[in-house]
Amino acid sequence: MRYALLIYTNTETLERTPEEERSRISADISEVLVRPTVTGWLRLQNIDSATTMRSEHGKTLLTDGPFVDSKDFLGGFIVVEAEDLDGALAIAGELQELRTVGAIEIRPVREEDHTSA
Repeated sequence: MRYALLIYTNTETLERTPEEERSRISADISEVLVRPTVTGWLRLQNIDSATTMRSEHGKTLLTDGPFVDSKDFLGGFIVVEAEDLDGALAIAGELQELRTVGAIEIRPVREEDHTSA
């Protein structure tokens, strides 16, 4: 089964983390990302590059920035193969230990054919 590990980071804490520490964390995380159970991953640009689209009362609205007003932001996601939730939690737990702040949301991926949408 595939699971998405959504990586959230706190903007204030990230700004206070020295570059040397960020580089060390990135190197440690890179070791996890090359494993065969990690089938894909993407890092997102900074939140100030985001645009949010939503519909309200039949009109499409565009706003600059992320959808939620929060100090935490989605920084990227990793897709892993695991037998079950416990396997995905093990990988997420290992990644979380390598990070100084933030949260990881673990969510099963919907396996469906999009050609009949």
